[in-house]
Amino acid sequence: MPPGRERPGFLARNKLKILERTATLNLPHWYLTAGCLFQTVWNVVTDRPPTHAIKDYDVFYFDATDLSWEAEDAAIRAGREAFSDLPADVEIRNEARVHLWYEQKFGVPCPPHDSVESATDSFASTTCCLGVRLEPDGQWRVYAPHGLTEVFNLVVRPNPVLAPRAVYENKAERWRREWPDLRVLEWPG
Repeated sequence: MPPGRERPGFLARNKLKILERTATLNLPHWYLTAGCLFQTVWNVVTDRPPTHAIKDYDVFYFDATDLSWEAEDAAIRAGREAFSDLPADVEIRNEARVHLWYEQKFGVPCPPHDSVESATDSFASTTCCLGVRLEPDGQWRVYAPHGLTEVFNLVVRPNPVLAPRAVYENKAERWRREWPDLRVLEWPG
């Protein structure tokens, strides 16, 4: 699905107001992304509470003008304050900096991203390639390059663009424990 401006009803069931609060942080080109989105869908589809088993809420932004840890840390601290009263762990990361630490954490190099979308496109599963943000006019922008059909049909598909196979398999195993109805597809041979 190309970027859109529709209001995704599935996400509205998660009442934590993270989109609204993130919009007040003035982060450049940001999205709420990955697990908290598709897991909310899985929870709604499988008739679980909307926040069931959501480990954290990832907010990605893109600022290539300052790649320092200090600048990213300032955004993280501002987020900590904005979300301090919520029963959720909200992680804010500058995707322009990922190439600086990715290889040390995951064992493979990561070329520099040129946007939050390019970072999102490299997640270990196509299911994860999903982002939503609240625009200044109050509309929601949805980024879903692989569409939403498989997300709503509980299909987990590998995305061997960047992340190692072990990352995909570990995530899929954890997800299957929480949502046993998932159909997890094998990593390509």
